[in-house]
Amino acid sequence: MTEITLSATDIRILQILQKDASISNVQLAEMVGMSPSPCLRRVKQLEASGVIQKHVALLDRKKLGLGVLATIQVRLQRHTEEGAEDFAKAMNDLPEILSCWAMTGRQDFLLMAVAGDIESFGDFVTHQLLSMPNVRDVQSSLVLKEYKNHTAIPLPKAP
Repeated sequence: MTEITLSATDIRILQILQKDASISNVQLAEMVGMSPSPCLRRVKQLEASGVIQKHVALLDRKKLGLGVLATIQVRLQRHTEEGAEDFAKAMNDLPEILSCWAMTGRQDFLLMAVAGDIESFGDFVTHQLLSMPNVRDVQSSLVLKEYKNHTAIPLPKAP
């Protein structure tokens, strides 16, 4: 993993874009104290280096009828690299799965999933996850209330 050295300006740009990536380049340049052309070049460099992976819209899942948020711990039957890769690829094809992480400890994977209601979540677990060939068992926990759900990551202090 290659670590990128960020300038104070880069860090400020990233802080602003993590809060609102929809602002115009002119607004961003103003907020950072640059002219628009060099600011845009900086953003393009951050994108090219992979620091900025993509720009997305964050949606309100509840307003879209997805009232259930759950974590799901999955244990596999066979602990081979191929079995883990196959499972991870299958998770990419399931729109209900928001995140999928390979884990240390008793569980092999930790998933974050959404569903419209408890019944549809139960159907998803029963008919999708538990029917997969290499899944040994699953244990799910329903989120009762969200206290923090941020996408912004902590940035280093400006040099």
